[in-house]
Amino acid sequence: MTTKILAVNCNTDTAMTAAIAAIGQAAASPGTTVVGVTPAWGPASAEGYVESLVTATAVLDAVARRTDAFDAVVMAGFGEHGREGMRQLITQPVVDITEAAVFTACLLGHRVGVVTTVASALAGIHDSITTMGMAGRCCSVRAADVHVSSIGDDVARTADALEGTGRAVLADGADVLVLGCAGFAGLDAELERRLGVPVVDGVAAAVRWAESLVTLGKRTSTAGPYAPRDREKVWSGPPLGALRLLT
Repeated sequence: MTTKILAVNCNTDTAMTAAIAAIGQAAASPGTTVVGVTPAWGPASAEGYVESLVTATAVLDAVARRTDAFDAVVMAGFGEHGREGMRQLITQPVVDITEAAVFTACLLGHRVGVVTTVASALAGIHDSITTMGMAGRCCSVRAADVHVSSIGDDVARTADALEGTGRAVLADGADVLVLGCAGFAGLDAELERRLGVPVVDGVAAAVRWAESLVTLGKRTSTAGPYAPRDREKVWSGPPLGALRLLT
């Protein structure tokens, strides 16, 4: 069985998209191909509500424009908006790295903590975890004061910042950590070595969840809020061009 998974970056940084796809491919089973997708427009990073809401539409647009066949979508924006819209847009399984990471962490420990980038991202992550029904299992979300754009500038410094913040999250009561940014992908093993607890990378976890759903032959339910939208509804022209998702 061959499986094709789209790993959609939430920002327009093509280097980050390539890194996300590489981490996803490394985690994938033989026969699975992970294809990185970069939105055609939007911010270079999403670090707050405005950028998150804009990237949600850009990500929907990027997938709607695909003309190739694919089996599942991984949404590689931690705590970002759009997963519900994607599930209404397509019937293939949609796995958000936030959900995949937190669900996986809950199988590995009792209390989950998240280490993310900057303070402006915290509220969106809290919202996302609450919406997925896991707020009761998440005891701490802290920012390491590392901007998305600078993650790769000095990986050792980024790892040090995550370690320090991770120790604070553990002190808050967590016994499993989640990396709260797709740009942190690949640092889980190093942080596990330093901190001595399981550390979950959402990109790798999401690819594995997506593979499982495809293997099980499951598709998104259309019996509830993800029912097909009304295609007869009139839409006014969007400011950024005629988005394929509107047609």
